Amino acid sequence: MSASFRFIIFAVPVMLLALILVWTPRSHPEVDGDPLVEQAADEVQPAPMTPEQRKLDREISRIGGTFPGHVGIAVRDIAARRTLHFNGLQLFPQQSVSKLWVTLTALGEVDAGQLELTEKVEIRDPDLTVFHQPIRDIVRRRGSFTTDYADLIERAITHSDNTANDRILRRVGGPDVVQKFLDDHGLSSIRFGTDERTKQSGIAGLTWTQAYSKGAAFFDARDQVPDQRRSNAFEAYLADPIDGAPPVAIVEALARLHEGKLLSGPSTALLLATMSRTKSGPQRLKAGAPQDWIVRHKTGTGQVYGGEQSGYNDIGLFTSPDGRTYAIAVMIARTRVSIPQRMAMMQEVVRAVVNYDTTIAEDRDVVRRM
Repeated sequence: MSASFRFIIFAVPVMLLALILVWTPRSHPEVDGDPLVEQAADEVQPAPMTPEQRKLDREISRIGGTFPGHVGIAVRDIAARRTLHFNGLQLFPQQSVSKLWVTLTALGEVDAGQLELTEKVEIRDPDLTVFHQPIRDIVRRRGSFTTDYADLIERAITHSDNTANDRILRRVGGPDVVQKFLDDHGLSSIRFGTDERTKQSGIAGLTWTQAYSKGAAFFDARDQVPDQRRSNAFEAYLADPIDGAPPVAIVEALARLHEGKLLSGPSTALLLATMSRTKSGPQRLKAGAPQDWIVRHKTGTGQVYGGEQSGYNDIGLFTSPDGRTYAIAVMIARTRVSIPQRMAMMQEVVRAVVNYDTTIAEDRDVVRRM
């Protein structure tokens, strides 16, 4: 395929997308624009890259292009206000990455005086969900568990607890309220989707019933779903993910969080500190960063069907020792390769960013010495 033909295939849809979205009226003109629109517009008339940016861009494309699966990668150098990506304008399933938007919405309500983090909440059997939910063991032992929303946020982000997340989601007003938070902050290209019970049962070709929260009931029911129905549900989710998001939008959202554009100062500090304590995915993006870098991240992991993984993700903010911060998102829509191979690819992306940071730091040192 010629270079000119490749340009037409890529550029025309991007230009149309940019024009359509830019001309769409915004209900909140005071907020930053949607990153998908801005990135699409940038690629119609791209700004010149520095040599270091060109090298990083080539590395990102090499890593993404050689990975055996459908992957999206985006890296935003927050100080330089530049995003580089591979497949970054496409929608990728978020899975538990979407817990970040629930917590952002909750902290937004804290800032607005609509929620106190110390507010007590009781978790009972009817609140239990599916898959990873360490809180379930406490409820089963005690019959119920009383805690507060600060604790539920800690559990939802650091341990990716589905029950903690869905209880916060209910308190803030449900999926539409979370989507409104995203829309109001210029992030409407990020789809929140819905609660974990509805989403995961739908992907499996099931309709949720609370009995699925007990023991292996969900897995047993999923095993009974006819192959064709299960396959159709799985493929429908991947083709148009209810929780889909472009990696370029994810990294811009992280950048805005870092810059204090989404929450008050105290709430921003609380969320960033919580993300630094994330326990899930220690061998994903985080393992690619040197020990002296600060890592704040959130993982997401989807279901497997027919030997194929859906939604294997990690996103985060990575800060070098000299204080320069990068937002990174690596989102695998589908793949059959081993988990160690996926982790290695994610780590390689982070190492490429670290090398980029080292190079520009050395350049800054040279300029200072002149």
